[in-house]
Amino acid sequence: MSSEYLSQTVINAFVRAFRGQKHLADSAIRQVSDSHMREALDANTNCIAVIMKHVGGNLRSRFNNFLTEDGEKPWRNRDDEFVDTFDSREQMLAAWEEGWRELFDALSQLAPQDLERAVTIRGESLNVPDALARSLAHTGYHVGQIVQTARVLCKDNWQVITIAKGGSEAFNLKMGFDPRRT
Repeated sequence: MSSEYLSQTVINAFVRAFRGQKHLADSAIRQVSDSHMREALDANTNCIAVIMKHVGGNLRSRFNNFLTEDGEKPWRNRDDEFVDTFDSREQMLAAWEEGWRELFDALSQLAPQDLERAVTIRGESLNVPDALARSLAHTGYHVGQIVQTARVLCKDNWQVITIAKGGSEAFNLKMGFDPRRT
C-alpha cells in the first residue's frame, strides 16, 4: 500500500466523518420548529440556533485558506457567535451551510502530500491530520448538543436518526450482519 493511497484514504475518512456529523445535525434540525431553534434547555446551555452559528463561524474561520492562513481569522468575532442575531430560520441555515461549504471545499482541495504540511490555529502549529481531528472533535461535540437538544424539545414527536433503542438486532440483520454467526 503506497503512502499516497494511505494519505488519500485518510482524507476520505475525514470527509466521510464530517459528512456523517452534518447528516446527524441536519436530521435533528429538520425536526425542530422555528421557536424551538431558539429555546435553550436551561440558562447555562445554548439554543440550537446559537450552536449552529458558532459551528458555522468556526468552520468558516478554520477552513478559509486552510493551508495558508491561521485558522483563527482576524475577521471572526467568536463572542458574537454565542448571541442569536438571526432574523429567520433561513439566516440560521445560511450561516450553518456557509461554514460546512468552506470545510468541504477545503477538504476537496487536499492532496495526499498536504497531510505532511503544518497549519496554524491561534498561532499553534499542527499537522493537517491533527488539525482535522481537532476540528472533527469540536464539531462532533456541538453536533451532539444539537441532537440532544432537539431530542428533548421534540419530545414524543422525535423521529430516531440513528439506531432506535432496542433496535440493534433488527438493524444488524437489515445490514446483513448476524453477530450470532461470527
